[in-house]
Amino acid sequence: MPGARVASGERITLRTVESEDVPFLQRAFANPGIRYPIGNPVRNREGIDVADDDAGSDDFLVCLDGVDAGPGRPDEDDVRRLGAVHVADADWRRPDLGYWLVPEVHGEGHGSEAVSLLVDHVFRTYDHPAVGAVAYDHPAVGAVAYDFNDASRGLLESLGFAEEGRIRKDRFVDGEYVDTVQYGLLRREWREREDSVTSR
Repeated sequence: MPGARVASGERITLRTVESEDVPFLQRAFANPGIRYPIGNPVRNREGIDVADDDAGSDDFLVCLDGVDAGPGRPDEDDVRRLGAVHVADADWRRPDLGYWLVPEVHGEGHGSEAVSLLVDHVFRTYDHPAVGAVAYDHPAVGAVAYDFNDASRGLLESLGFAEEGRIRKDRFVDGEYVDTVQYGLLRREWREREDSVTSR
């Protein structure tokens, strides 16, 4: 069962990943509808890291909570797992975001909500290591999407991410080499977007 609630949106929650969630993650990574768009290899259960305490890295489940799901570890019947979000490298460089949802909920807006909660989490949780005597907040977050993944690219662009570059023929996915598109979102841009949404 998923762990404690870390963040809540209008419809979804982000919860910690627990060892009981490994079968869900393993089935998801075996699904070509998830595996190919994110470029992950098939992994067995032992190949999925859970709660490895890597500094600067966080993994959360994207969940729909039932009415009885509290902030702690809920009963299995009170939560529906929809996917996962991830932040990597936040302790030493610009944080890199990753995300996926099970195909049956694509197009319902859960991805935008989950990535928004993850961006908020990163900007609240991590600041850049001290440079000389000056410490400063991470000025941006990044994410990548394959050129063919229009849904993922559209999600990022809808949240204000800007295309920053392209690595041509970067990865071999589903039988062919594909381009990787790099996106970035400045903290200032995110705050301005959030301010405009709340002032409506």
